[in-house]
Amino acid sequence: MTSGVIFDTMRFAVHDGPGIRTTVFFKGCPLRCLWCHNPESQRPQPELMLRPERCIGCGECVRVCPTGAAVPGAGHGPIPGRAACRACGACARVCPTGAREMVGRVVSVEDLVTQVERDTPFFDESGGGVTVSGGEPLAQPAFLAALLSALKERGLRTCLDTSGYGPVSLVESVAPLVDTFLYDLKLMDPVTHERFTGVSNAPILHNLRRLAELSAGARRPRLVIRIPVIPGVNDDSETLARTAEFVSGLPLLPPVSLLPYHQTGLEKYRRLGRRYLLPDTAAPSESRMQDIAAGFEKYGLTVRIGR
Repeated sequence: MTSGVIFDTMRFAVHDGPGIRTTVFFKGCPLRCLWCHNPESQRPQPELMLRPERCIGCGECVRVCPTGAAVPGAGHGPIPGRAACRACGACARVCPTGAREMVGRVVSVEDLVTQVERDTPFFDESGGGVTVSGGEPLAQPAFLAALLSALKERGLRTCLDTSGYGPVSLVESVAPLVDTFLYDLKLMDPVTHERFTGVSNAPILHNLRRLAELSAGARRPRLVIRIPVIPGVNDDSETLARTAEFVSGLPLLPPVSLLPYHQTGLEKYRRLGRRYLLPDTAAPSESRMQDIAAGFEKYGLTVRIGR
């Protein structure tokens, strides 16, 4: 029985591929994008998320904690003791207010498929299906392949939302099991890419070219490029022109979705005890996004703003 680690499932999603979808979020990602709005997706193992404002100081967490790490916050301020925490989940299970929550759980492919199959009527009506997102799904290759295979055996449409960071052999092997790829493209310059994401973009660009070849030859899977627009990181004219030139030079011209930067995940960093590294970055204006879209369209690309 193949199993893996996920941190969430979202039913009735409408921004993660065609139609109404159920999105499964894999936990674990080799990238550390400074603007990541799902920081709970980065580490592969389950971890503890704290909401100090919910704490009522009941002391139940102290009673069950095996390491003595749990200390109630009594309503406001930090709940200390994270350094000694083993993320066993004991405190979260007894917390009456949700001040302590475990993020991430091990699931089997069979249980996950049984769960998403309940939404089949909505998929059939809307042309939707199941989207596998993250984190980075390619970071759990056996789990990803087994899940996609099981979904296709049941006739469900699949979508893979990926950074493309992984071995090309893996991308090639799962491509026949995917109806739509949502492929993130962040930066073209390798040095800048590594500075802001922590990894090289060489495999990402190589895999994108290969996937475009496969899509152009068989007209499947469908390929959609997603570009997060991060002010001060990748929104300068040179970077945007290099990105548009690269995409327009692929064996097929995939549609492009421009995703404006936002700070909706900022609070999650506090709950995880981490520091957000782009606190002063503002979202790009609507007019700026329109200008960027017009620039991509000059390369013959079909562009939309948003997911």
